[in-house]
Amino acid sequence: MFATNAPTQPIAPDKIRPSVQALQPLLIAFRRQIHQQPELGFQEHLTAAAIAAKLTEWQIPHQIGVAHTGIVAMIQGRKTSFRLKTLAIRADMDALPIQEANDVPYKSQRDGVMHACGHDGHVAIALMTAYYLSQHQNDFAGMVKIIFQPAEEGPGGAKPMIEAGVLTNPDVNAIIGLHLWNNLPLGTIGVRSGALMAAVELFTIAIQGKGGHGAMPHQTVDAIVVGSQIVTALQAIVARNINPIDSAVVTVGEFHAGTAKNVIADTATLTGTVRYFNPDLADFFQHRIDTIVAGICASQGATYQLNYVKLYPPVINDPKITDLVKAVATDIVETPLGVVPACQTMGGEDMAFFLERVPGCYFFLGAANPDLSLAYPHHHPRFDFDETALATGVEIFVRCVEKYCN
Repeated sequence: MFATNAPTQPIAPDKIRPSVQALQPLLIAFRRQIHQQPELGFQEHLTAAAIAAKLTEWQIPHQIGVAHTGIVAMIQGRKTSFRLKTLAIRADMDALPIQEANDVPYKSQRDGVMHACGHDGHVAIALMTAYYLSQHQNDFAGMVKIIFQPAEEGPGGAKPMIEAGVLTNPDVNAIIGLHLWNNLPLGTIGVRSGALMAAVELFTIAIQGKGGHGAMPHQTVDAIVVGSQIVTALQAIVARNINPIDSAVVTVGEFHAGTAKNVIADTATLTGTVRYFNPDLADFFQHRIDTIVAGICASQGATYQLNYVKLYPPVINDPKITDLVKAVATDIVETPLGVVPACQTMGGEDMAFFLERVPGCYFFLGAANPDLSLAYPHHHPRFDFDETALATGVEIFVRCVEKYCN
């Protein structure tokens, strides 16, 4: 289940300040409230309203309706500093089109929609971080922006929020964010400099052949044969065109063709995804796939259309901000074994767009607890996490603010 051999190292209770520990009931209550009313990308109206209601109650300045349903809260520190800086904290809000299979009191009340990736926890952590900072403004200098972002799962809310100006007025100097992570056990924190998560690119290949009778193939151009050759050839891209030191994936996830046993298909459609860490490969895969498909189709007498979408770039963490987060993480976990540097994943995240604009660090907060059956993978109908991790997330964010802004 876990992507690391690191043992479960519970967070030492004395490492989380009592004022943050006291927020744990509120963290759980708000997370469960959000969990029961999950909403898909750019439809997070109830979620945004719940966040805005709390921010208003706590008299925290905020802007609503940013990139449709996004919210930006602003907490001004009162501590003096030679150079005032602005640190942003980002949390995603959207859920997934999955029917929840958990039998819990806070189960999703919406058919076919659930928080199966921990975004409800991200919202709770960010919101309670905003509350804590608003109550302790004398402890830090500068400005903290809390960005509640819609549509991470798709079609992507980071770029629209950036275009709406969330990184300006005042300019953000650095940004951090976390992902509750069931690939790491509770009590561990995954932090690494450089590439953390992969670029996400999607392709659709529509092949046009010439159909006919299954017993008379000489009169046809078999789209299934053409498509099969393409599937096989695409697997050679990573094996023979990519430096073995670079990790990459080309996956064909769908192959649709044919209507009957004795009919040669005239069309076939393939869809798939490309993943990689190295930003230098940003233009490589589209060109290489197009070249391969063009060659095979030409050799077989078929034609094609390639639709290629570059969804998210890779998540690249800044070394200096990563060192800051790593220092905080090392202070919080009981032993150094709890800080896991080898935590890359070929999963993608549109946090990457923020990290392209300003230096920052995105990290994983271990949240799996097999002893409580809280270790199902992300995007699984029975996904859930150990809520003990929520207060740890607040503590990490608060310490990062204090270290960076001071």
